[in-house]
Amino acid sequence: MITLIGNLKGGTGKSTVTFNLALWAATRQNVHVLVYDLDPQSTTSDAFEIRAEEGYLPKLKPERKVEALGSEGQHTHVLVDIGLADRRATELAIQRADQILIPVSPSQADVWSTQRFLKMIAEIRQQRPVKLFALLNRADTHSTVRETAEAAEALGMLEGLHLLDSRLYLRTSYRRSFSEGLAVFEMEPRSKAAAEIDALGRELYHLIN
Repeated sequence: MITLIGNLKGGTGKSTVTFNLALWAATRQNVHVLVYDLDPQSTTSDAFEIRAEEGYLPKLKPERKVEALGSEGQHTHVLVDIGLADRRATELAIQRADQILIPVSPSQADVWSTQRFLKMIAEIRQQRPVKLFALLNRADTHSTVRETAEAAEALGMLEGLHLLDSRLYLRTSYRRSFSEGLAVFEMEPRSKAAAEIDALGRELYHLIN
């Protein structure tokens, strides 16, 4: 099972999602997890390297070469963090994905980027179906701000894209988790961020299993 996490626009939080979801699956679902970090910025790899240096378990060491993607076996859950700088790696990952999770920040620019990404996926897949999920990430915590609701409405209108009910909000816990090498639910088990990742993991795994 290969889940690709990405979008055309930078800064959508795909590395945050990859890091936390990988550890959630490994610890809460007790499944074998393999991570591919195909983003030249290597943010996901850096976070896992800090985790290894601190001696935290489970240890996950991201793969950096796309060639082996798809040979892991049906009992391994694979999470792929892609970066658009390597076009060949991106195309191979999109071709081999079973589902694609698209983090989207609540802005018009991110919605436009998501539309272009969906078109790119369709061109690469050449009519081969794939499950497409959108995740509102870095949503505003203030209910009076309309951008999050407006982005959700716009995403809900995109054909073939399933907007998840779960949302991740703009919280410092996500930034801190990278520097400490811990998922938010390990670092602060009773935090709002921990509850958000748990809800995301449960919803996503329910939909793809």
